[in-house]
Order: sequence, then C-alpha cells, then structure tokens
Amino acid sequence: MQTLVKEIQLQKGYLDGETIETIYFGGGTPSVLNADEINLLVGTITNLHTVSSNAEITLEANPDDLNKEKLSALVKTNVNRLSIGIQSFFDDDLKWMNRVHQADEAESSVKRAQDMGIENITVDLIYGYPLLSDQKWKHNLEKVFALSIPHVSSYSMTVEPRTALASFIKNKKQATMDDQQSAAQFLTLMDAMQQQGFEHYEISNFCKPGHYSKHNSNYWKGVKYLGIGPSAHSFNGETRQWNIASNAKYIQSLEKAIVPAETEVLSEADRLNEYVMTSLRTMWGLDLNKLDNIAALASSQLNKAAERYFLNEWIEQRGQTIYLTQTGKLYADHIASELFF
Repeated sequence: MQTLVKEIQLQKGYLDGETIETIYFGGGTPSVLNADEINLLVGTITNLHTVSSNAEITLEANPDDLNKEKLSALVKTNVNRLSIGIQSFFDDDLKWMNRVHQADEAESSVKRAQDMGIENITVDLIYGYPLLSDQKWKHNLEKVFALSIPHVSSYSMTVEPRTALASFIKNKKQATMDDQQSAAQFLTLMDAMQQQGFEHYEISNFCKPGHYSKHNSNYWKGVKYLGIGPSAHSFNGETRQWNIASNAKYIQSLEKAIVPAETEVLSEADRLNEYVMTSLRTMWGLDLNKLDNIAALASSQLNKAAERYFLNEWIEQRGQTIYLTQTGKLYADHIASELFF
C-alpha cells in the first residue's frame, strides 16, 4: 500500500493535468483491500488530481469476497460500481476453471450487492470451453437477465502459454478449444443480448442504455490512462509504458523513488494500428478522418486494404466511419491485423 501511494505521487504528471473520469481497481483480486485501504488510494488520487464529481470508480471482486460485512464496508467508500467475476452459474464448470466460488455464491453476491443499494454492476461470463453445452450457455445468459444486471463482459476461453490448461491440452489430458463452438456461442450471446435490449458497444461488452463502462469506453476510444502497480500499463497517446512484474523489485525500486517502468515511443504506424485495433471493436467504429489526422492519406490506404472485407460484408461504411458487421465481429482481430499499416 505504501508503495502504491508512492507511485501515484511520482506519476502525478503523467496525465498532464487532465481530469480523472474513472478509477479502476483491477488485476488480481483487489477485493482483498479493506475500506480504509481503498479510501487511502482514492484519497491520494483526489489530492493530486482533479477528479470528476461523477467519476466511475469500479472494484473487481470475486463472488465469495462479497459477503454482507464486505459490502457494508464498500458502501462507505467512493466505489460506485462492482465488476464481479462470475464466469459461470454451474459448479462443475467453475471447478474446471479452478474458481474458488460456487454457483450459488455467484447469484447471492449479486443480490446482496443490490440489496445494499449497489445497482451499477457488471459481471464476467466465459464461453467456448468443452464443458459448456449450448443449453448451459443459454441458462447462464438467462440467469444474468433474471438478476437485472445492466452490464456484461463476456469472453471466449483462450489458452495462454505456460499455463496448466495449456499443459493439459498438450498432454491430451484435456480437449482443445473448439473454434466453431466458440463462434456459435458468440452468435447466441449477441442475439440474446439484443433481444433483452442490451447494446453491443464493444466486442466483449454489452450494456443496457446508459450503462456503458466509462473506463472500458475510454480505453477503446484512445483516452490516456495511468496504471499503478506491478505489471501495470499506461498510455498517453504518444508513448506506452509498463511496470516491472516482480512485486519485490517493484517495491525495492519505489523505495528509491524510481518508477520501475519501461517506455516505448509510438511510431506513426503504431498510432495508426492502435486506432484501427481499438476503434473497430466498438459500436462507434473507425473514423477515417481520425486516421488522416494521424497520417495524411492513411484513409485511402486503409480503404484499399479493406476492399475484400467490404465485398464479403464483414465491414460496412456509413459516412466517414467503418463498422464491423455482425459476421465481421467473429473475425475482429483478424480484420484489424490485416488492416494494419
């Protein structure tokens, strides 16, 4: 905690005096923080920066952490939004994912938070893994709708290198992920969300009107952000920086008043590609005028590269903005990479 406060102080100038619109406690399990610790960090930020009066302050939490005592303490802090890592409402699936909570805890944690007056809630759901039948996936979605949750982030199961899951698949102790299953369940997700009045504002994010995550939206719109803590990433439009991953080395460095970060200066191509990658994922689309503001004639070059995706109706253009179609959303990463400069 002392080191986090020290870094916030040392990084004061990174955002160049801009008003803070969002504060996000994420990465790992920030719900281990108690109310005093949350207040210390928010207070440190407030003392050093101008924080918007309606700033969105989100805390990621595991369902099993959100007992009545914890929630009673949280409502006395400035946290006004919860991101609950539910993942599934089936115990077998949660066990397979090595999650410590059970399905009934997932449901009850949401209800307890709502009973405490915390209505601004988002939950995470995962699809596209061997245990998840289409019927179970529909049940998970119906459960979310029944709980009146206004925001959902949903991701396809991915296999990261050097993880237990990667090892199990390599040694044939676990089935590989099925791309066709993942695509079909993503289509089910999009259809169900639309029927329930959710807006699909970013590939993995859905919300009821007016319940966009400011934090997520700002990221995809290219707004500057500052990350605090080990492995935290920051971006100011011109450079990207990332902190050392080691907790011990992070603390040792900051005890010497040195922020242990590496910095990369973004080239013109980097900035173009960054904008292509982030903007295409959103309902607001890729503004060709913004491309040309980064580099002259960039829009012409992109339009030429995009011809085949217009032809197969993966993307469409309205005015000066390019959007992914419903089918195109299945190939968002591929399309973006093919349009890179």
